Amino acid sequence: MSEEQHGLPEPETGRNHSAGREPVFNLAPAVVGFALICIAIYAVQALLLDEQGQIWLLVNFAFVPIRYTGPYALDLAAFISPVSYSLLHGSLAHLFVNMIWLAAFGSPLANRIGTARFVAFWVAGALAAVALHFAIYPSSATPLVGASGAISAMMGAAARFAFYVDRRQSKPAFNGPLLPISLVLSSRSVLVFLAVWMVVNVVTGVGFGGGPDSQQIAWEAHIGGFLLGFLGIKFFDRPSRNENLRETRTE
Repeated sequence: MSEEQHGLPEPETGRNHSAGREPVFNLAPAVVGFALICIAIYAVQALLLDEQGQIWLLVNFAFVPIRYTGPYALDLAAFISPVSYSLLHGSLAHLFVNMIWLAAFGSPLANRIGTARFVAFWVAGALAAVALHFAIYPSSATPLVGASGAISAMMGAAARFAFYVDRRQSKPAFNGPLLPISLVLSSRSVLVFLAVWMVVNVVTGVGFGGGPDSQQIAWEAHIGGFLLGFLGIKFFDRPSRNENLRETRTE
């Protein structure tokens, strides 16, 4: 049976006998690594750096569009900030929310595609996020920070598996073959998720609540990351595993 002939994965029914023995936090090593890096950087920023130190951190590691369009020489920061910004966060709440979403969407994806591919996927998601942000705001001097773009890419990838996570294995992972876009967009649950996700991003992006993060995180960047994950996950998925899962589901 070809990939286009697959229906959406059915949700698990009944209680898994091993569910009671599943640890509360079953995170992939790559996810733990990224989380620790983000937490460590924020701890240094919040506890050890004074105001001048925090400005230095933003100038050198946050993504600032005007760096590329203004009268500035391209330095090392111009090449590393399109990725390093994804490891910085503007507040404790900003960090906490991103780490929750990273755990929810990052672990099953990392368990499916492996550590090396997951790291590459993070980088690609971060780059896609700032690319769209830069295309819309090329002259902005506002620093862009946060893992939201990379995490949005993970959400986009999750939609291509209809969010189906196989929890019967020791490392829960997105299960089944990569679903065709036409099939994914015919799923009511996926469409509801996309609608809610878009509304939440637009509302937070226009500054709902008046918090400092609303000025640092652009919802357009989230869309850039999401599109990378939704359209580009096929380049990061393991082909051999995808074929094996397809054969298993057609028996």
